[in-house]
Amino acid sequence: MTEIEQLLARVDAKARNTRPWGWTSLPEPVDTATLARAEATLGFRLPPLLAELYLQTGDGGFGPEYGLLPLLDNPPAGEPAAVVQYIANRESGRKDPDWPWPEGVLPISHWGCAMYACVDCRSPRAAVLLFEPNAHDADHAWYVDAPSLEDWLRNWIEGTGWYDEMDEELEMVPWAEFRIRTGIVQAS
Repeated sequence: MTEIEQLLARVDAKARNTRPWGWTSLPEPVDTATLARAEATLGFRLPPLLAELYLQTGDGGFGPEYGLLPLLDNPPAGEPAAVVQYIANRESGRKDPDWPWPEGVLPISHWGCAMYACVDCRSPRAAVLLFEPNAHDADHAWYVDAPSLEDWLRNWIEGTGWYDEMDEELEMVPWAEFRIRTGIVQAS
């Protein structure tokens, strides 16, 4: 069994035994046609590990806090699906250039208070970013939550994520690529 297969097995086990806030049951996984529709709508492929989570574990409903968002189809009530939220965020960013949404950064989990965990689908390791807009300034709204989706999932499984430890002195690392990825040029 590969390291990724072992990680997926651990995620599956935890997903079947815990329910994030607001979820009563684990949704069925998506099929390959739904994944293909989602990727076609997004205009980019999901990182392999994220695709496997949706194909193998479930269509959202597991993970830290409120859990992963459903991929493509909105749940009966609650938060929009990841693809729907991404498209809305990109459109909002076009209307308000002070708050651009980076291309290829897919929101996967809502933290409340407009905060999202997002996967950078363009980074080689699928970095997980925290979007925290309550700073009232787009330059200070993006942080690196975990250097990879693998690390983020391990933190959830092992209970070592910032959200579990609630370290008052924790300083999250700003996402250095924000300006580059959104095309914002700093005035000199």
